[in-house]
Amino acid sequence: MIDTFNERLKKVSLKKNSKLCIGLDIDPDRMPNHMDKSLQGIESHLKEIIDSTTEICLAYKLNMAFYEQFGFKGYELMEKIVSYIDSRNITIADGKRGDIGNTTKKYAISIFDTIGFDSITVSPYMGADSIVPFISNRAKGAFVLCLTSNESGKDVQKFKNDNNTIMYEYISKLCDKLNTNDNIGLVVGATNPENMQQIRQLNSLPWLIPGIGAQGGDLKQSVTISNEKKSIGLINVSRAILFAGDCSIHDIVKAAENYNYQINGYLK
Repeated sequence: MIDTFNERLKKVSLKKNSKLCIGLDIDPDRMPNHMDKSLQGIESHLKEIIDSTTEICLAYKLNMAFYEQFGFKGYELMEKIVSYIDSRNITIADGKRGDIGNTTKKYAISIFDTIGFDSITVSPYMGADSIVPFISNRAKGAFVLCLTSNESGKDVQKFKNDNNTIMYEYISKLCDKLNTNDNIGLVVGATNPENMQQIRQLNSLPWLIPGIGAQGGDLKQSVTISNEKKSIGLINVSRAILFAGDCSIHDIVKAAENYNYQINGYLK
């Protein structure tokens, strides 16, 4: 029987001895002037990064906005990069999709079947309809936004109802209930250390953790709490790796190795 997404996540993590997720959010505005900022140059650079870091990290996350900004050529680049990774690592489409059921089914076809991603980030604001089509295939995964790393996330995610239930608690419980195919995870931002322990006590779903590096999240607490209850926490680092030093492959690999070393150190 084919592994569930969460089973594969753990197996790849064990094989590579890594909980690191590298965000391939290429941004020409941040690239040094000496680099080739054409789409062909960006493609070559990304492929070199993948070849140099594939054994260091567990997953690669592509924030779709950084590719969609180039229109159909950006989509073509995104498909090429996912194809190039070619199951060497877990791939995550950071698209934060969320719509009614029939529309979400088309999103799932696009993300999983056409482009070939292993998983996607999902907004749960429209309820179970916005999640279920992404988890019908047990081999594909969905990381549902629970408590994000951005400052204004609290405007909605920390709202309490009359029964004193906090929104992010409700989302966590809903996802645990929907996790019949063992392929749901949560997005829990590293900038919310005071809430992490509370969320982890609710279930053992895997976490995708943004907010480390440029956003200043607490790495040690993110690693130790997320990996409790025999679960797994993917530590996503984008800018602090992709634009390390002078953006040379040497500096990028060094940054990735350093983060992976720190993460594994906190797990001992």
